Amino acid sequence: MSPQLIQIHQADPAAIRAELIAGLSAPVATIAPKYFYDALGARLFAAITELPEYYPTRTEAAIFVAHADAMACRLPAFETFVDLGAGNCEKAARLFAPFHVKRYVAVDISVDYLRDSLDILRRQHPHLALLGIGLDFSAALQLPEEVGAGPRLMFYPGSSIGNFTPDAALDFLRQVHGAAQGGGLLIGVDLVKPVAVLEAAYDDPLQVTAAFNRNMLRHVSRLASADFSLADWQHVAFFNTAASRIEMHLQAVRDVTVRWPEGARQFSRGERIHTENSYKWRIEDFAALLTQAGFHDLQHWTDTQGWFAVFLAKAN
Repeated sequence: MSPQLIQIHQADPAAIRAELIAGLSAPVATIAPKYFYDALGARLFAAITELPEYYPTRTEAAIFVAHADAMACRLPAFETFVDLGAGNCEKAARLFAPFHVKRYVAVDISVDYLRDSLDILRRQHPHLALLGIGLDFSAALQLPEEVGAGPRLMFYPGSSIGNFTPDAALDFLRQVHGAAQGGGLLIGVDLVKPVAVLEAAYDDPLQVTAAFNRNMLRHVSRLASADFSLADWQHVAFFNTAASRIEMHLQAVRDVTVRWPEGARQFSRGERIHTENSYKWRIEDFAALLTQAGFHDLQHWTDTQGWFAVFLAKAN
């Protein structure tokens, strides 16, 4: 059977332009990190994950290789494996066998991102029921009835939870708890570690991350009809110890005026546009967050250096 595809999120160009212009016009200019991911941005991020400095992807993968069987022994009963932010679906696919997955639901902002990956999975796993959902779950996690009844194992790898502020993370995890319908959550979490390691992962010597960050301006220029010039901006990334987060910014290298049809914004040399936060957690603090969101019977696994953790939590 061909995978079933449902597109719920519908892009509204006028609303996108309004959101971007509001962010650029704010006292501290911001652009949401979801605007990293045009076609080139997605390829640049894939390149970042191959860098020796960028530890999260390979460290999380190693945890799953080492502990997938132990995780499987502790899983709550579930009918459906729901992959939030599925992308190419590769992380989830590695767990199909040890977790005995029978029904897989891939969720991303557009089913166009999922179509080819699900077709590949259909050929590799012909007996697996496949559903792709185009949904902006960062706004609200409301899964359609086609996902089916029964408990679900929610899967949120890659420490994407780090893009949420702690308060927003709690709100999102409460939504995940409700969506699990008595199943559970398997989630990857990046941990606090030496500042030099953290900053190198977000400001690599090859400047791939810098290209990824600056490419956002090309994307924003198209979406908002703005006239950003990449030569006017440089990548800045650092660990904010007090907030326990990596911050990424674009910093003006000279006085510059950015224009769009409805207006403009003057940036002084050294002024920044805040493009991303990536919060880093301590084991005990994230466990407390999961408990506050309604989960219980928590288990976690880490790499040997204690740089990354995978949590399994039950929702029943």
